[in-house]
This record gives sequence, C-alpha cells and structure tokens, in this order.
Amino acid sequence: EVAEAALARLRYTTDTAEAMQDSQLVSENVPEVVEIKEATYKALNAHALPKTIFTSNSSTMLPSQFAAATGRPERFCALHFANGIWDANIGEVMAHPGTDPEIFERVVQFAQEIGMVPIRCFKEQPGYVINTMLVAFMNAAQTLVTKGVCAQEDVDRTWMICFNLAHGDKGPLGIMDMVGLQTAYNVLQYQGARLQNEEMIANAAFIKEHFLDKEKLGLRGGDPDKDTATGFYTYPNPAYRKKDFL
Repeated sequence: EVAEAALARLRYTTDTAEAMQDSQLVSENVPEVVEIKEATYKALNAHALPKTIFTSNSSTMLPSQFAAATGRPERFCALHFANGIWDANIGEVMAHPGTDPEIFERVVQFAQEIGMVPIRCFKEQPGYVINTMLVAFMNAAQTLVTKGVCAQEDVDRTWMICFNLAHGDKGPLGIMDMVGLQTAYNVLQYQGARLQNEEMIANAAFIKEHFLDKEKLGLRGGDPDKDTATGFYTYPNPAYRKKDFL
C-alpha cells in the first residue's frame, strides 16, 4: 500500500514550467555533458520559485562548474546517489564555495528524510567519497590482472575472504586501525618515496602528525571489543560497531 501510494503521487512531464510549479527541491540527472547541464539549469531557473533548491546527481562533475548557470549558486549543491540505491543507501552531499551552509544542511536533512545515510563532503572532490575509493580499488585489481600477478578469480577471491568475511564489519580506516597506524605510515612513506607519489607522502605525514606523534597507534591486531586503544576510532567498542553507525 505504501509503495502504491508513493507511485500514485509521481507525475511525469516534459514541460519545464509545469515541472517547476511549487517545487521545493530539484535533482538534476541529465547526461554528463557540460552544455546539456548548463542549458538544463538555465531552463529550470527560468521557471523555478526563488526558494527552490537545485541539486546535481552528477558522478563526475563538480557543483562549482554549474553554480553560475543555476542562477541561484547559494541554493545549489550536489546530492549524489550510489548504484544499487536501496542497498547502498548513501546520499553524498557536496557544497561548492558559494553554497549557503543552511541550504547544505537542508539537503542533508532531505537525504535522511528519503531513507538515505547522508555523507557530508566539506570540500569539492571529483568522485565524491564512494567513487574516489572505488576507482582506486578497481585500478589496483585491474593492475594485478594486467601484470599477470594472479588470476582474475583470485583477485575477487582474496577480496571476498579478507574484506567481506574477515573485515566486513569495518571500513578502510577501521582496517588501518587493525593493521596499526605505524605500519600504515611505514607503507605509505616507503611507497610514496619509491613511486614519487606526493599524495602517499602527504597521507603518511598526516598519519604521523595526527596519530603517531600523539601516541595514537590503533589496535595493532588487538580485539576491538576488549582492548583499549586509540586510532581513527576509540577502542573498545568503536563507533563502527554501534547500531546507529550505518
């Protein structure tokens, strides 16, 4: 009944003026072509009420690219959804430098209201959070296959055993705590210098400044439910184990 009632409330139109009538929030989902997006925002702005908030579901472009075209830059930000929206129910909210903070928080609230877990992006980042991690994962996996290091099945088998099964209850930073932040620092510092990768070197420096220099070393293989330790999370009973974390 709930689903049927929701479907009954949906309306479809190709008329911009009709679509914008009394609208409170707009989600732009047109193709990832700059000219198409700019034209769409200009058409929407011509008929939208001054109070209407514009959002973009672009997965590759930044809101600052289109802020001026919206005609309401202070009432514009990104609200990006992941594929498999019912299972991966995140809503990544990303402001541009001109977004009104109150509008940013209202979009965060809207994401919660429609059943999403809001992910606040405080700075513009191509790929947001999910795709920044996903691209790195995909590239690493493909590199193993491209170089002939192992069979493609063993790439997935390793991931499924080590991450889905052994560490399925934590994310990358929780895993870094488990490994130990001194080890994470050593790896990033060494590989950063070897590969002349400034991002790795900067990440190593961040870990040293914010964790190692403050004697926050992570779990280092300990028990997250029993051992006392501090890293990205505080142990025992880290935040990612709590029911309201997701």
